[in-house]
Amino acid sequence: MEAKVYKSTGSWYIVKTAAGAFWNARLKGVFKMEGIGSTNPIAVGDQVEIEAENELEQSATITGIHDRHNYIRRQSPSHKMQFHIVASNLDQSLLVATLKEPRTSQGFIDRFLVACESYHVPAIILLNKADLYGNKEMQRYEQWKQMYEAIGYTLVLASVQDGAGLEPVKALLKDRITLLSGHSGVGKSSFINALLPGRSLKTHGVSGWSGKGIHTTTFAEMYDLPEGGQIIDTPGMREFGLVDISRQELSHYFPEMRGLIQECQFNNCLHVNEPGCAIKKALGEGLIHADRYESYCNILFSIGETNYLR
Repeated sequence: MEAKVYKSTGSWYIVKTAAGAFWNARLKGVFKMEGIGSTNPIAVGDQVEIEAENELEQSATITGIHDRHNYIRRQSPSHKMQFHIVASNLDQSLLVATLKEPRTSQGFIDRFLVACESYHVPAIILLNKADLYGNKEMQRYEQWKQMYEAIGYTLVLASVQDGAGLEPVKALLKDRITLLSGHSGVGKSSFINALLPGRSLKTHGVSGWSGKGIHTTTFAEMYDLPEGGQIIDTPGMREFGLVDISRQELSHYFPEMRGLIQECQFNNCLHVNEPGCAIKKALGEGLIHADRYESYCNILFSIGETNYLR
């Protein structure tokens, strides 16, 4: 039988067949010996083949994995030399961010966007907790909206707490498979509860002493949306480590830079101090936002070193 992976707990998986039945499945040992470089050979969103072990208990063995259309991966938080597949077979990603309680840094957002660009997954940014924003946060929102929409991204302002701005988001999610990601404490679980009344995922606020979110999701899990489509919830991330992106190719994943790269004087231009750089010229002319260029430089200088940006 063919099935789709809805949840991964490390050793067992919950899969859903085309008939709509959920099975508990475990991985056949041979897959663990194939030299797969990830910490999780099977990810939520994978299409797999299963064989029934116990039909009464609906338990099965995963005997095959279909080729992935795409996936997003990051450095494993626990194994720095390995990577972790966050999810696969995606139509788009939705990054939940906040400007307050906790504040999501632009560096984190841009690093996530680079990952999405590198795996050809369209990205949407949802700024949650608008009910908490004052004049300073609203000014930052307007700046970000102008900056990100100018380079092709969709940025939505919403408040899950009072329901504002959720209808446009629901329209963006309809009939799509969407990866839901973001820092702990930004309201991902509350957002899912708003999309799926009756699901009642556990939610927590922000730690008072650290200002950081408290993890509420332990494993990635897919949910069916009432209007059609699925969302994949992921554990909240404190940081996002990029994988297999070299300094030379980083600028290819900044949409505003991509079309100018061929105009640089040198083929291996890193767009920092080189003469005849089209990117630096565009920056000086205001065609590339200074904050985005700063993010590019921060990521560039981290590649090959710690490769993390808080």
